[in-house]
Amino acid sequence: MTTSAPAATGHAGSHVKANRPNIVAVGTIIWLSSELMFFAALFAIYFTTRAVQGPEVWAASTEMLNIKFAAINTTVLVLSSVTCQFGVFAAERFQPARTGSLLKFSKWGMREWFALTFLMGAFFIGGQIYEYAALVGEGLSLSSRAYGSVFYLTTGFHGLHVTGGLIAFLMVMVRVFKAREFGHRQATTAIVVSYYWHFVDIVWIALFSAIYLIK
Repeated sequence: MTTSAPAATGHAGSHVKANRPNIVAVGTIIWLSSELMFFAALFAIYFTTRAVQGPEVWAASTEMLNIKFAAINTTVLVLSSVTCQFGVFAAERFQPARTGSLLKFSKWGMREWFALTFLMGAFFIGGQIYEYAALVGEGLSLSSRAYGSVFYLTTGFHGLHVTGGLIAFLMVMVRVFKAREFGHRQATTAIVVSYYWHFVDIVWIALFSAIYLIK
């Protein structure tokens, strides 16, 4: 027998846990598969240009990268997947907002976890902009050399995808705020957005490894 959700959450008593979306999930996975092909093409461009330029030229260009800073930025983005998933867990139990103190993370709802995820994603984008500014200051621009072109092309398109994810988080939080009741539709939206965010994080791990770690 299922038990009714606490009154503090403001959910219908029959709501216990959201089922994973079926048709919506399939559609999302198909769309992400097309995005995967897009990033595969970017990887192909990157490694092809690297092979044409030669290891010496490439090594000299990669020396300009601040690997330590990029690693910190990457860690923040990866951890945002963890906070995003906690938000999904809250959505699955139909808990849109916290039921206790802001300092009690165990009482947080979907809004709080998604808001934290948004801030971490925004931190990543801010770090990427800072890195771009530093590299341009050192003479590495989009048109300065082949390495600059593929670097800004690959990381820039990923940054646009992260920005799209941030917009999606805002839309979900506003939608939930306006909804009179948090139900299966809202939970499904949160789950689908998490699929996209996890995908973006996984792609960045691959990009970070290829660009910053493989000399």
